[in-house]
Amino acid sequence: MKTIFITGASTGLGKATAKLFAAKGWKVIATMRNPQNEKELTAIDNITVLPLDVTNVDQIKETTQKAIALGPVDVVFNNAGYGLMGPLESITDEQLVRQLNTNVLGVIRVTQAFIPYFREKQKGLFISTTSIGGLITFPFASVYHATKWALEGWSESVAFELKKVGVGIKTVSPGGIKTDFLSRSADMSSHPAYQQWVEKMFAGINEDHFSQAEQIAAVVYEAATDGKEKLRYVAGEDAKALYAQRLQLGDEAFRDQMEQTFLAN
Repeated sequence: MKTIFITGASTGLGKATAKLFAAKGWKVIATMRNPQNEKELTAIDNITVLPLDVTNVDQIKETTQKAIALGPVDVVFNNAGYGLMGPLESITDEQLVRQLNTNVLGVIRVTQAFIPYFREKQKGLFISTTSIGGLITFPFASVYHATKWALEGWSESVAFELKKVGVGIKTVSPGGIKTDFLSRSADMSSHPAYQQWVEKMFAGINEDHFSQAEQIAAVVYEAATDGKEKLRYVAGEDAKALYAQRLQLGDEAFRDQMEQTFLAN
């Protein structure tokens, strides 16, 4: 029986992935900031719930050791993250630091914590949730995009060194997911100078094209089990379409199209 370690497993994609892998016969170590509030995953026999705030360096080390003590870990799924939205001018330094700590440093630090274990075994796989927002950009999400583009570049680079010690790394880049992302997993800033365009931007988002979390979880399972040396898995029909448009049109024409779609007067 293989084991997957998941961060950000309390809701959305993390929870859907935990349930899918458990249903497929895997042992699951599902981590979250407040495990005392979790009721659904704790009721599943082959899921162990552990506390983990990925901005807490000491807790990352402690929880990693607890997970390894439970038995062999085969896959680490770095999924914890959220979106910071709004004009850059209105984002506070506290918001900026929290976004970078969670979305970038949290992933890197969890990965660092597991690398020695995987290296000694000469096998293991890291999968990170990035976003279609790590391959293209939307208006009024610059810091969020900074974190997701960072993860894509970091993953591509670290893949070279990890391969030399028998360890893999992959990214799953979803489009929109039908969860409570904008109400629960997003931090919104505002500034009156930009408000008319922010409202236009969000009015232009069509959630009908978003994927269910279970559909993206299936792509995570594919990445974990297909045995391919493939770095990037673009997940969801909206993400695939947008990425294909970017590649087809080229950077500047695609940017013009996005501006016309979301910000045209």
